[in-house]
Amino acid sequence: MVTEEFKKIVSEAIEALPEKFKKAMDNVEVVVEQWPGVGMARGGLLLGLYQGVPKTVWGRGTGLQIPDKITIYKGPIEFLARGNKDKIKELVTDTVEHEIAHHFGISDKRIGEIKKGVD
Repeated sequence: MVTEEFKKIVSEAIEALPEKFKKAMDNVEVVVEQWPGVGMARGGLLLGLYQGVPKTVWGRGTGLQIPDKITIYKGPIEFLARGNKDKIKELVTDTVEHEIAHHFGISDKRIGEIKKGVD
């Protein structure tokens, strides 16, 4: 898949977020890169990465900070999807939602609980 088509899928995933989350996103940039340079988990692939200060920690002294960055990795997602465009869209959507959850201070553990329907 060409990069521009992949970026469009990422943009569509962001646009499909609930309005309250889109409005609350602040000081965050979402970018696409081919492969991660670091952060490869043993036996796994890194699909996305959040770098920044979660909104739950914002407060005094966090003004004038550089934007948070969410990186979506095209290579690992395409690899896992094995070229299936629907699977690529599914993985991109899940990854975008996951990384944006980190922007709002939601931990990996809590994301898993939410997906399982645990209150």
